[in-house]
Amino acid sequence: MSDRMFDWLAHRANVMPRAIALVDDQGEHTYAELDRRVDRVAGALYALGARPGDRVAMLAWNAPEVVELIHAVVRLGAVLVPLNARRAVEELAFQLRDAEVTLLVCDPVLAEVAASAAGVANVAPPTVFPLGGSGPGTFPLEEARFSDDPLFIMYTSGTTGLPKGVVLTYGNMFASAAGSAFNLGVLPGDRWLAVLPLFHVGGLSIVIRSVLYGTTVVLHRQFDERRVSASLREDGVTHISVVATMLQRLLAADPAPCAPQVRVVLVGGGPVPEALLERAVALGYPVVQTYGLTETASQVATLAPSDATARLGSAGKALVTTALRVDAAQGEPGEILVSGPVVTPGYFRRPEATEAAIRDGWLHTGDIGRLDAEGYLYVLDRRDDLIVSGGENVYPAEVEALLLRHPAVREAAVVGLPDEVWGQVAIAAVVSDGEFAPEEIRAWMRERIAAFKVPARIVRVDALPMTASGKVQRRIVRQRLEEMQGAQTEGH
Repeated sequence: MSDRMFDWLAHRANVMPRAIALVDDQGEHTYAELDRRVDRVAGALYALGARPGDRVAMLAWNAPEVVELIHAVVRLGAVLVPLNARRAVEELAFQLRDAEVTLLVCDPVLAEVAASAAGVANVAPPTVFPLGGSGPGTFPLEEARFSDDPLFIMYTSGTTGLPKGVVLTYGNMFASAAGSAFNLGVLPGDRWLAVLPLFHVGGLSIVIRSVLYGTTVVLHRQFDERRVSASLREDGVTHISVVATMLQRLLAADPAPCAPQVRVVLVGGGPVPEALLERAVALGYPVVQTYGLTETASQVATLAPSDATARLGSAGKALVTTALRVDAAQGEPGEILVSGPVVTPGYFRRPEATEAAIRDGWLHTGDIGRLDAEGYLYVLDRRDDLIVSGGENVYPAEVEALLLRHPAVREAAVVGLPDEVWGQVAIAAVVSDGEFAPEEIRAWMRERIAAFKVPARIVRVDALPMTASGKVQRRIVRQRLEEMQGAQTEGH
């Protein structure tokens, strides 16, 4: 089989020009319309100096212009560097320098931040959306790419050091889309609702996946639970990707049964509380838990729809394009290792980091999970978040899942803090809408889990810090709790 990769959007526009490619707040757009707009944007990028192989950075919230830019960079043969719109100026400047970008494109809302970051990084000032005029774009057309050519550079969160640029190739994205299709199935009228940020792999993969399938992206500029609820009922949505906090907000906003045409509610971004899954299933939401990461172009393992209710709490089995194992005895917790064509070739110009992460063909994810006797994966936590208290392993996600079952707790984050006796102890930060009695909650927990897993303290907070994709930032929770603990010590 040839490893040549052609222009996926151009192919769709040729074979199904009148099919709907994109639905946004301006209406529906066919593949032919999107193709023409992308041609103009590619021409604008070329006029601004972008050439095949150059890095083009993007700083923007979800918008149709972002979808156009993604495909235009592909058409031009450049490499897209999506930047997290929630990052500070210094963080953005580091990534601009590290990726050695030729061009920075941003939306008007982020123009000031983009200009500041460009100034610090000593790169050209940003170009602000919209790009392209009314005429056709003019640029030399590359006939084909190859599967190992870079397509995106996506930066990790940098929770354990400086962010690293994950190189994702054409082949990575193609294999990821194929694995998802073989597991979830694809029908001609499918519509995938994109509410995750397009600068995260979970959102970006929807754009690539849909053009490969010839299906429709329904694009929301941000997650709004009431708008999502309406879209599920009114826009013919068949698939949606969310994280646990989004699903929780959606069910709170609309307790009615799920719209009947919805076939898949893909829930990822970390372990999902079983109580939340049970509530969703009771309302008819076809929830399938998934496990993936930036280094694998999104999904690694996903429950098959047929297993959705029987295997609540599991992230399923490895997709057909992926091999997966746990570095421990069967049934025991260990590091999750991944291999296959979805795995990144490495980190951009970081050979040492690449060698440390990918050994003997296996990506060492840093995530902790276990495989049951039938090969189903259960994701327990990040290895960096593991709490070792008195020699016992405490998995924050397990404790958080129990806390979320308590009626007084709306949101929860559990982290480990140093302790002179136990080495570490678990501390919980919770958001509560009603009466808050920490000792009563701890007593309730002791009836349900081992005593060493019960948080030593439960602290009420107004809100938990979240990433742009809706995941709790435990690193920041830990910092804030340490500061609170330090202030109390000084007060004594």
